[in-house]
Amino acid sequence: MPHATQHADIPTQHADIPAVATAELDTALRGGPFHVALRAAIAARGLPLQRVQHHLSRRGVKVGVTSLSYWQQGARRPQRPESLRAVRALEEILQLPEESLIRLLAEADDHSALQRPAARSYRSLVEASGVLEQLLAELDWPMDGGLHTLAHHERVRIGARRELAGRESHHIVRAHKDGVDRYVAVHHGDPGCAPERMTVHALENCRTGRVRWHQETGVLVAELLFGTRLRAGDTYLFRHGVEDGTADVSREYARGFPLAGGQYALQVRFAENALPVHCHRFSQHSAAAPRSGRQGLALSGLHRSVHLVEPRVRTGIMGIGWEWE
Repeated sequence: MPHATQHADIPTQHADIPAVATAELDTALRGGPFHVALRAAIAARGLPLQRVQHHLSRRGVKVGVTSLSYWQQGARRPQRPESLRAVRALEEILQLPEESLIRLLAEADDHSALQRPAARSYRSLVEASGVLEQLLAELDWPMDGGLHTLAHHERVRIGARRELAGRESHHIVRAHKDGVDRYVAVHHGDPGCAPERMTVHALENCRTGRVRWHQETGVLVAELLFGTRLRAGDTYLFRHGVEDGTADVSREYARGFPLAGGQYALQVRFAENALPVHCHRFSQHSAAAPRSGRQGLALSGLHRSVHLVEPRVRTGIMGIGWEWE
């Protein structure tokens, strides 16, 4: 029978839980969203995330404390089979009704499909987040890699077929620990792309190392090797590019920022015979959150480009979208 065995530090359902916490949990389980319900459940049971992770591990489910924190903040949603297995285990650990959290996840995905454009859906970004973690783990690359971003300038090219033809990135970073000798770049192609046909170019002050990709999500990661080891406090400049051109019509370009950082500038340039009718910038607190900060951008007729500049980025997502005739 489910829940027949109680672990010592898991309170029996609703036992000694303040009425306010119980009411908040019940409301969240009925109406969601997922991350609010998960946060309310963890708070109501009084378990720190380390203990939640411990109980998951005892059930043979491996999830990091960072991932659990992202889930309850709404910064990420569990999507991979292993992650969904963890959610079902959480329902047991947190003494929740069976399928209560899984149902909220399914409802959130259905809502996202209606709210978001089909071209570069943020449901795909959520799905890709788990894949990205796996690819970065294969390259033994932590979230920040020992580098703080001082500036990241990105130029995106939209080709004559209205496709994402490629992009170029110029990075200025500062090491915050000794021995850093590389950076791992991430590229997320449009739906239908073929990452195995993309090409990574080391353009300045770096060379290309290992490259990994995931076909279904279109995520590609590539090592950029500096050829020198930085000391804490050292700055470094390097450039790289990705030739894509493997997907159909592109309608937006976005970049996620798991960590707050320095300046970010994004320029999107269009082919002469493929100009959009309208462009705008946008931002999102997370892939699960609604869009905000929508602002029209004037297309330069001479240079066929639009851009945005963020002096100091915050965690979340920002990008530029456009509409075709």
